[in-house]
Amino acid sequence: MDLDYRLAFEQAPVGLCLSRNRVIVDCNGQLCEMFGWSRELLRGQSFRVLYPSAEEYERLGQRMIPILNAKGRYADDRIMKRANGDLFWCHVSGRAVNRQAPHEAGIWAFEDLSAQRPVKAELTPREREVAARLLEGLTSKEIGKALEISHRTVEIYRARLMRKYRANTTGDLVHKLMAGG
Repeated sequence: MDLDYRLAFEQAPVGLCLSRNRVIVDCNGQLCEMFGWSRELLRGQSFRVLYPSAEEYERLGQRMIPILNAKGRYADDRIMKRANGDLFWCHVSGRAVNRQAPHEAGIWAFEDLSAQRPVKAELTPREREVAARLLEGLTSKEIGKALEISHRTVEIYRARLMRKYRANTTGDLVHKLMAGG
């Protein structure tokens, strides 16, 4: 049997989509299943519908530009939103077709991490961003630089996360974030 690119796209074990200017041009069934949307409803939609908040959509879109310009690709773990409003951890990786205009056209993969890392605590958008960077092993200073906030502000968010997850140390917090609380 000859495999073609369309079949590979459709049968991939991860959610895949093609985008133009942060709008979904096409996606596979795995992405639809993961987010709880039909292909017909997702096509033509802004990626905004997959984010927990407009604020996170905007901030992350801006943060990705210099990385996509420099490397042509981007990846992170973040909390995303299903059609029913449920939040879940997702590994997102993608490639800009044109580094000079990184949002112009892209190829994106989404992997649902909810089985390994459920979301149990109610977190603010900024707490979600700090939690994602803690899981990457970044220090407060590195997180502050990445999020363009002071490291002291990061420490305030880390303390809030520790209270919400009832963690005694940062290591304990990371462990509980990985386990979902």
